[in-house]
Amino acid sequence: MTLLFSALAPILFVLIFIYFMDKYEKEPVRLLLFNFFLGAIVSIIITTILYVIIDIPLPLRNHTSVFEQFIKAFFVVGLTEEFSKYIVVRYYAQPHEEFNEPFDGIVYAVMVSMGFAATENIMYVYQSGLETAIIRAFTAVPAHATFGILMGYFIGKAKFSNNRVILNLTGLLLAALFHGTYDFFLFIDFIPGIWVGAFISLFIGIVLARKAIIRHQINSHFKLPTESGDDNIQL
Repeated sequence: MTLLFSALAPILFVLIFIYFMDKYEKEPVRLLLFNFFLGAIVSIIITTILYVIIDIPLPLRNHTSVFEQFIKAFFVVGLTEEFSKYIVVRYYAQPHEEFNEPFDGIVYAVMVSMGFAATENIMYVYQSGLETAIIRAFTAVPAHATFGILMGYFIGKAKFSNNRVILNLTGLLLAALFHGTYDFFLFIDFIPGIWVGAFISLFIGIVLARKAIIRHQINSHFKLPTESGDDNIQL
């Protein structure tokens, strides 16, 4: 139970944080949980299938090759995992009638991302123990949340735009870009000190994610006219 709690505690923290950031029109808890479990099950299944398929024509076995680790980080792990989350958000959450303001893109994308992260966290923690849980609570979990916010920002915009395809794909590619960058610097840990790049990229992602949250709060369809915000914040 200790390992399970340590794996899920940071996930729960992120879910509560995003729920309360949805200031003006909260989503139904049942729907949020359903998206969470879709991320925990469906996105993991999609990722696993894609990993197997990609490994057939593109086996990456040289762990000290910068080029192979680049391909693995951006196109195998980053794009595959974010695509598996995107499928759920784009084709289940976005068309739903409860998805009725731009901020909902962030909410549902984070729910799906945290579902994915929960399954991943449980597997890693049960394999490697409490120390891994503590490390991932401050690295992988906030990283998945950040990627989800960046994706959800654009999916939220897309729902109410004529450029839906471009904005949806922008969200997917931006999440994959940050995910790939974060992983790439961790994968090439055979270069001394290079891992710092992962945390620089994560910090930049967190800054952009914060701006994304504020921007969609400002543009909420349910915000009262008397409530003010900083319209100069840009993403």
